This record gives sequence, structure tokens and C-alpha cells, in this order.
Amino acid sequence: MAILECIGLSKRFGKVQALEEINLKVEPGRVIGLLGPNGSGKTTLIKLANGLLTPSQGEILIDGMAPGRESKAIVSYLSDKEYLPDWMSARQLMDFFEDFYEDFDRARAEEMLRHLGIDETMRIKQMSKGTREKVQLILVMSRQAKLYLLDEPIGGVDPATRDYILDTIIRNYNPSAAVIISTHLIADVEQVLDEVIFIQNGHLLLQTTVDEIREEQGKSVDQYFREVFKC
Repeated sequence: MAILECIGLSKRFGKVQALEEINLKVEPGRVIGLLGPNGSGKTTLIKLANGLLTPSQGEILIDGMAPGRESKAIVSYLSDKEYLPDWMSARQLMDFFEDFYEDFDRARAEEMLRHLGIDETMRIKQMSKGTREKVQLILVMSRQAKLYLLDEPIGGVDPATRDYILDTIIRNYNPSAAVIISTHLIADVEQVLDEVIFIQNGHLLLQTTVDEIREEQGKSVDQYFREVFKC
């Protein structure tokens, strides 16, 4: 069964059509790049999958279920916005995740914090922007979820940290799960992707494997993206 399926999925905000007639399936065991220009509908699709928005038309299913309490128990979501309470420490946040999510692996989170030299007692407001982003990702990737939805996980960090974050994503997700990474930094994430989904102006342009792009187009994903979305 597909871990994520969209059937005629559309979303409007007033007169603005954010997504229109999206049909796609995401199978377990895949790392997928959700790619498109700014304003193409990537974040809207991720929020629909996480149950933060409701469709205007059509369906979105998570492991065969409409988004809700049961689906949220198997989805681990990283927002493109900082959301951690700044008065809490990394340790308090781990306490919270441990209480809230049955699948949270505290030992994994502690190991990653140690690897990055992040003090568990440090409060969020004392951390740099890059460190806050690392903590958010560590919390999200320390769950044994079936679907990971990562909205711009490497947008504001330096190249060395990007490499660590991508390695963390690959090493820590459940192999029977799927990871969807929404990003505009395609060259940085291309090496970890199995498939790509291209969307533009709310329409699905393409869903294919990275290997097919390289074999059929003779281009990297980054090169092909630039060609498809040329201004």
C-alpha cells in the first residue's frame, strides 16, 4: 500500500488555486524530492499530508487513512518555520517528545546531540539559528515514523552541516518508511534521492526516479530542474 496517495487533490485559498487535481503515490522505502519554484504548492501539499490543512476537493490518504489523529501518529513533520518554544532546553524538548510520541527514540536523539556538541541543558533562545534547526531535525528524525515530511530541512545551514543533516536523514529513517524532502537546494540533496516530484503553479508536472532522469535525459536532477523551470 502507498504510504501517501493523492487522488484529484485540490486546495484553494479564496480565489488562489494552490493545488489542482494532484494525483500521485509515494511508496515506502523511498526518499523523494518535492521540487518546484517558490509558490508552486510544495508547503501546501506537505501541510495537507500532515493534516494542518483540509482539501478543497479530492482526497489525500496516509497509509490508507484520511489525515487525522491516527495518521499523525505515523507522520513525523519538520516545518519550514521555527516552532520550538524558546524557553525550553533540548532536554525538556526530548521529555516532551517522549511523552507525546510513542515512537520517539530518546537514545538516538541524545547520541545525535552529543555528536553535534549540543548541550542538552541549553535553552532554545540561547542557540544560534543553525543549532535550533539541527535540534528540530534531530527531534523529527528520532521518531520511528512511517512518513517523514521535511519542509526545507537544509535551508539555513552551512554546507558542512548540510552534509551531516542529509547523512542523519538517511541513517535514521526507518527503511520501510518514506521521506519527502521539499527543497530548492537540489544539488545538495540529489545524492540521497530515489525519486523526484516536480510541481509548478499547483500542478503536478512529473514524478519519476532519479535514475530515469539521468538515463533518459542525460542530465543531473539539478540540471533537468533548471531546464524544466527555466524563466
